[in-house]
Amino acid sequence: MKGLTKLAALAALSVVTAVSFAGDLKWETDANKAMALSKKTGKPILADFTGSDWCGWCIRLHKEVFDTPSFAKWASSKVILLELDYPQSKPQSAELKKQNAGLAQKYKIEGYPTILFLNASGKVLGQYGYDSGGPSKWIPNAEKLIAGKKIEQ
Repeated sequence: MKGLTKLAALAALSVVTAVSFAGDLKWETDANKAMALSKKTGKPILADFTGSDWCGWCIRLHKEVFDTPSFAKWASSKVILLELDYPQSKPQSAELKKQNAGLAQKYKIEGYPTILFLNASGKVLGQYGYDSGGPSKWIPNAEKLIAGKKIEQ
């Protein structure tokens, strides 16, 4: 019984650690700040054009990929996260709405979710979206989009 209790405690601890790690992921909302971070770190920007409170595929992408410990581990070392949200019910500042509308127009975003990988000056390195299969499928596909691309310009 003692061994089973230790095993259960270890399992619970690993779940709590995994959940808190995924929850610690920092998504920028200021595009200029994300570009500055990209330039400073040499990491590409993962720009998530999302309808967080109404788009079913966006919600699934977050739940199945972005909110997982494996994505959090990958993202923290590989990309700068930028959320460009177009909610229907969530309040946003006028400044944020203006920034996001301008970026959607600049990049000709026609559907959600759209994931753009950008370099430090905003040049598109690749485009992605929802893909079933969770992080074990999504991450390698994202890696292919940014592999060997010049980040600073």
